[in-house]
Amino acid sequence: MLGVINREFFWKLWARSRVGCAVVLNFKKLGQRVVWAVAAVLAGGLGSSCLRAAESVAAAPEVLIYADGDRVRGKLVEKSNELWVFQSEKFGLLKVPVEVARVETLAGVLAVTSDVKSPVNSQQAAVVTVAATKPKHEDPDDVEPVGWARFTPMALTQTVREFFGPWKGRFSISVEDVTDASSRNTTLLELHMKRTWKRDEVDGTLRYDFSQTAHVATKDLIKLTGSWRRDYAYKLFSIYRPTSEYNRAFKASDGLAANYMMLQQEIGAGVIVFTTPQRKLRTGLSENLFDVWIVAPYTRHSSQTSESIFAEMEWSLPWRLRLTERGVWYPPFRSGSDGWENRLELNKKLTETLSVAIRHETRTNNPDVRIQDYTLLRLLVGLDF
Repeated sequence: MLGVINREFFWKLWARSRVGCAVVLNFKKLGQRVVWAVAAVLAGGLGSSCLRAAESVAAAPEVLIYADGDRVRGKLVEKSNELWVFQSEKFGLLKVPVEVARVETLAGVLAVTSDVKSPVNSQQAAVVTVAATKPKHEDPDDVEPVGWARFTPMALTQTVREFFGPWKGRFSISVEDVTDASSRNTTLLELHMKRTWKRDEVDGTLRYDFSQTAHVATKDLIKLTGSWRRDYAYKLFSIYRPTSEYNRAFKASDGLAANYMMLQQEIGAGVIVFTTPQRKLRTGLSENLFDVWIVAPYTRHSSQTSESIFAEMEWSLPWRLRLTERGVWYPPFRSGSDGWENRLELNKKLTETLSVAIRHETRTNNPDVRIQDYTLLRLLVGLDF
């Protein structure tokens, strides 16, 4: 029986050896399956690398590009009709007017480059599409400027913008220090703010002017000037300009010190001769009310009125230059002599945040307590916001 079993076992083994070729073919199919599995793994790895590449492109930061070419990396938070709200990497949250800058992404630049040079395949197009639709860049460690970056013009400007909100303005400074036969120094600090609506424009200027000669103060002046202008139909407008002034180093014509406080209110109306984005010219008539309080060495109050004719000009020039002028003429109806005031300023923007200006002021026979005539020429450096 054992022999029978062995014969049957060897017969089956011999029968299987006859189909050894089929067995080999089965091993080949198994090898093909292994090759396809390896290919699938490699394809999955390549797909994941492509997805990681897409995510890296999607995480590419956006770029805020100013009109003068300055670039800031970060992320666009919000866009309104007036402002870009942009989270920068080094300067914190920026609020920039839309007319002075634009926002671009790395993906958008890549898409333009691809269209120009060579067509892209579907996988690259998908990567670019993902990057263009889902820009992601968040780096909380770089949200606030650190080190000396806090004192850059852009960081300082952004700090002031966040404080004043929708108001635009400029902080200017002018310093002069001369030593020859006598020592003289002059310091001027000025803050100008402005806000515009559809028909109204409001601005204000706070100035501190100090001069000293041979360690004796010849000027110690604090001046606050405001203006509210409202436009009407047919190119008509009205204007109200209050001016307050406190001088602690004034000398009258007889040489005696007479510190004073002065309030001038100008109420007028006029016509807009022409207005374009580059040039503006307005002219009108005003009634001026002067109130003067002498505070030292004795106390006295006086008031008077005077008519005036004024003209205002704003002119934008090439190379980012801007020329502004305001002239006022006081007819000799009340004081018996002509009075004249004129202020001319040429401003040059170096960047979006820095500017320099040359200012020329002159005054003759102004009908208030400041009876001295003067002519002034200054160079100022400003920080715009």
